[in-house]
Amino acid sequence: MRQALMIEGAAPAGGHYSHAIVANGLVFVSGQGPVDPATGMMPDDFEGQVRQTLANLRTILEGAGSSLDDVAKINCYLSDVTRFREWNRIYTDFFPAAPPARTTVGCQLNGILVEVDCIAVLSDD
Repeated sequence: MRQALMIEGAAPAGGHYSHAIVANGLVFVSGQGPVDPATGMMPDDFEGQVRQTLANLRTILEGAGSSLDDVAKINCYLSDVTRFREWNRIYTDFFPAAPPARTTVGCQLNGILVEVDCIAVLSDD
C-alpha cells in the first residue's frame, strides 16, 4: 500500500509532489530546502540553511510517524562542495550516533545552498 502525505506545519511543497510517501514500512521524504515554514523566509548563511533544512526533514518524518533516528539513507545536494566539512559538522549535530548511509553531491541549486531527501523506516512506537 502507498500513502501520499502532506504534513501540516511543514514548508509548502515547491512543486507538484508529496512531502512524503509511506510504502511497505518505509517513509520516502522529498527533497527539503531551507525555507522556514513559520515565516516563509530562509537563512542567508550556509549553517542556518543546513540547520533549517534538517529541521524541515525532521518535521516531515515526525508527521509521517518516523524520526531522524529511523533514517536509513540520506541524499544531500550542496551548491558548493567546498563546504563539505561544514556540512558534515552540522549534520553530526542531527545524527550524533549510528548515522544513516549517506550520499553527498555537488550540484546547481535554484536559489538555495542545500537540499536533502531521505528514506526512513516507520517508528515502532
